[in-house]
Amino acid sequence: MGTMPNRLAHETSPYLLQHADNPVDWWPWSAEAFEEARRRDVPVLLSVGYSSCHWCHVMAHESFEDDAIAGLVNEHFVAVKVDREERPDVDAVYMEAVQAATGQGGWPMTVFLTPDAAPFYFGTYFPPEPRHGMPSFPEVLEGVKDAWADRRDEVGEVAERIVKDLAGRSLAYGGEGVPGEEELAQALLGLTREYDATRGGFGGAPKFPPSMTLEFLLRHHARTGAEGALQMAADTCEAMARGGIYDQLGGGFARYAVDRAWVVPHFEKMLYDNALLCRAYAHLWKATGSDLARRVALETADFMVRELRTPEGGFASALDADSDDGTGRHVEGAYYVWTPAQLTEVLGAEDAALAAAHYGVTEAGTFEHGSSVLQLPQQAGPAEADRIASIAARLLAAREERERPGRDDKVVAAWNGLAIAALAETGALFDRPDLVERATEAADLLVRVHMDESARLTRTSKDGRAGTNAGVLEDYADVAEGFLALAAVTGEGAWLEFAGFLLDIVLDRFTAEGGALYDTAHDAEALIRRPQDPTDNATPSGWTAAAGALLSYAAHTGSDAHRAAAEGALGVVKALGPRAPRFIGWGLAVSEALLDGPREIAVVGAPGDEVFQELRRTALRATAPGAVLASGAPDSEEFPLLGDRPLVAGGAAAYVCRHFTCDAPVTDPEELRRKL
Repeated sequence: MGTMPNRLAHETSPYLLQHADNPVDWWPWSAEAFEEARRRDVPVLLSVGYSSCHWCHVMAHESFEDDAIAGLVNEHFVAVKVDREERPDVDAVYMEAVQAATGQGGWPMTVFLTPDAAPFYFGTYFPPEPRHGMPSFPEVLEGVKDAWADRRDEVGEVAERIVKDLAGRSLAYGGEGVPGEEELAQALLGLTREYDATRGGFGGAPKFPPSMTLEFLLRHHARTGAEGALQMAADTCEAMARGGIYDQLGGGFARYAVDRAWVVPHFEKMLYDNALLCRAYAHLWKATGSDLARRVALETADFMVRELRTPEGGFASALDADSDDGTGRHVEGAYYVWTPAQLTEVLGAEDAALAAAHYGVTEAGTFEHGSSVLQLPQQAGPAEADRIASIAARLLAAREERERPGRDDKVVAAWNGLAIAALAETGALFDRPDLVERATEAADLLVRVHMDESARLTRTSKDGRAGTNAGVLEDYADVAEGFLALAAVTGEGAWLEFAGFLLDIVLDRFTAEGGALYDTAHDAEALIRRPQDPTDNATPSGWTAAAGALLSYAAHTGSDAHRAAAEGALGVVKALGPRAPRFIGWGLAVSEALLDGPREIAVVGAPGDEVFQELRRTALRATAPGAVLASGAPDSEEFPLLGDRPLVAGGAAAYVCRHFTCDAPVTDPEELRRKL
């Protein structure tokens, strides 16, 4: 068989492009692919993965690059390849079916469908020959082909039953009222039970950074003064920052740790984790003034700008876990790990000994083949600080010489929204206007490339070219969240207006009865079921992210419709918060903002006025949950909150309001700090 590029050669997803030269005759997800299956009367083989997924690469290499296996696929199936990061809706619907049928899920996801897209046989990774009691991929292909040929009625019945079962799973979580003190206290109690008091974080191995839960804990502490909540957040942040999950040389966090003590990460680095954690550490600094929190927030922001920024000003999705270890083998973690001998080679014996002690590098190693993941077991003393800084700089420079992990450089709207919020706030808090500038450039790219004239969003772009997939709920919600953060930090009302356009589409096209939300728009491509998931996983769900952005926008504008929609969406938190707090962290954080008001802060004055700037800085440092800030000249048209807010004695003033009822204006930054 020749390796003519297949239909994936025209796609914008790096993951799909990796399969463009496979002997498998791949189709992208499209009506034409299902037409073809109908015409040929064969099932569809749906394979779903993403570019930084290790086992996806393994299965591609073992099976999809194999001529014999590809021949089997091409003869008896129409093969469809999907990047789950481009089509989270397709991924969600079939993953739900895989989990319902097999009790587990994961990627690569391998599903066989009828030409009507109904699933009837499921799996994840299949090896090229039988192993560990797992059938081989060729055996699976033969089995499905035979069932399709000889037992078509049975296949049809299974598919019909699955589709019906999924359709019956619609969520009735709206309309229960909003979570109150009691539910949030129960959620905190639930988290306390699952908290790992010795190592920080929640649950056992593998251990994931609990970004959204941290936000809830910080907000809960700010509103109630609960010391335990702040302690869990601070200790978890410190444990992660000292662990191998944090890149001690280059900044930024890996996806998760395979152990309970944060030592050995799964080395892929995702934009969304780093955006969420950068913001969480910045907010921890607001609560405690911790030097560690400030350092990690800034290093993580710098990592995103240095490693993930695209030439167009957006942010790439991910860095792979694997790279060449110098011998031509692709190995996980090769870019990041060190042996004592490698330290000596770069630093000389004396500094290598200090580096090994400082970063916990041992002869036995903490990772594979005697290599160690760098950690920070204890802080260096002031006397050693300069020497350690020089060591770190030399190690980073030496690491730059290694082969870099691959980068998935498609720009996902939602994740860029999260990055914009993080960089804008971090830049404003730590006086780094360059970071605010980077956030603004990414926001400009989203408006220019991802938004059409009616404010509909495209989910992805690559090299400045928009992809073909419609934005889902999380795209509208997270981009609105980013724009709202940018409005607060820059004082430019245009970002508030853009957020409003996006949230009007949420109200118009994503809402269901009783406050529930759907993940796809009313007029999106119809799948076997309309996806709807309120739980926060690696990122805030579209549902809870929308609740947060709607609430902030309502606080800015006084819009009852937006506030009512936010409250309706939070019914799900009332139901899930006390039962499963780890899986609704962002929903709990938004609920804290609702209970606090949220506070609406208007700062009026002239840009050049030092008191005006100091009041703005104080407002940005407020720990009040979900507080919104508008600043500018009195009665500026750009922000509704500035209407009827005059200067005081001709000078700058801050007004703190809840539900548009305001306290007396303050002109002293210290007094404003006490209020917030």
